[in-house]
Amino acid sequence: MSALRNYLDKIKPNFEEGGKLHAFRSVFDGFETFLFVPNNTAKSGTHIHDAIDSKRIMSLVVIALIPAMLFGMYNVGYQHFNATGAEGGFWAMFFYGFLAVLPKIIVSYVVGLGIEFAVAQWKNEEIQEGFLVSGMLIPLIVPIECPLWILAIATAFAVIFAKEVFGGTGMNVFNVALITRAFLFFAYPTKMSGDAVWVSQGSIFGLGGDQFVDGYTGATALGQAATAASPTGFPDFNMDMITGFIPGSIGETSVIAIAIGAVILLWSGVASWKTMCSVFVGGALMAWVFNAIGPDTAIANMPWYEHLVLGGFCFGAVFMATDPVTSARTECGKYIYGFLIGVMAIVIRVLNPGYPEGMMLAILLMNIFAPLIDYCVVQSNISNREKRVAKV
Repeated sequence: MSALRNYLDKIKPNFEEGGKLHAFRSVFDGFETFLFVPNNTAKSGTHIHDAIDSKRIMSLVVIALIPAMLFGMYNVGYQHFNATGAEGGFWAMFFYGFLAVLPKIIVSYVVGLGIEFAVAQWKNEEIQEGFLVSGMLIPLIVPIECPLWILAIATAFAVIFAKEVFGGTGMNVFNVALITRAFLFFAYPTKMSGDAVWVSQGSIFGLGGDQFVDGYTGATALGQAATAASPTGFPDFNMDMITGFIPGSIGETSVIAIAIGAVILLWSGVASWKTMCSVFVGGALMAWVFNAIGPDTAIANMPWYEHLVLGGFCFGAVFMATDPVTSARTECGKYIYGFLIGVMAIVIRVLNPGYPEGMMLAILLMNIFAPLIDYCVVQSNISNREKRVAKV
């Protein structure tokens, strides 16, 4: 690492004011601060300094996403081999999924970081690091059969209109990854719904055979419950719902992999356990209410614990609802914010059979109300303090 540090120090003058590569100063600064913690200190005011900056926080979130990403790669191969009847072992399935998912990760980062680099150069500012996480989240929340060109358009739309127009990292109102998914869902609904999109079709470099999934009926479990004719038509609870060996978005199927990521986020202090736990409490309570007095449909009668492990509920609660930029920031507000996300996710699932996956819309809706929640909590604290002072 010392050799790399010395090399960066050697070429740094070329990117500073007056250097021949000054136009790319923000690009160099972005790579340098990603590799090494900046040693700059404030010249005035009172500040607390430590080794954790926003780049380090974003890196921890990416690390927490790795278990879900790796399992998602394997599950893509597993679902393909299972649906087509092709034969293959663990590594064949994993490598098939790796080759299917990798292009989506590359497209996400190339498009998103490319726009951020261009904006930073244009504004002559430092490159912001928020897309380090969004670039990993986006490929994990889309179907495996989502075309790359559509993913590129959706990513560009989200970065420009959900982030840069608000001022960049730390200023966005909505979660960038969820805006990408929302754009895909409403602009290209046929590419985000149906049975076939959840299973990779055809071979990749000769892996998985040459079979295509013809008339495949492996809809997601939520899709089965939403379209079931019988009120008891929800799928039976089984360990595949926990391990993740079911059709679904790339990174959202395995509760175990997501739980590992949650432990990393909570242990490092990056995510709030108050928000995370409140989402599950709100979802469980609302599902129980629908079980008791809800409509006579399959998805309304689905047991509350199945609601929590199916679809993007766990993934959204762990990685989306806890986004420090778009979520509530007051301690009491985190409870309210998370609880309402869980409630709204189940309400949307049950009352809108055409879109059983309600987590995305629930989080985006509560992104709007997060500042209002914080405002109400702060005003309540101010009022309580004034009352205590008046009594004295």
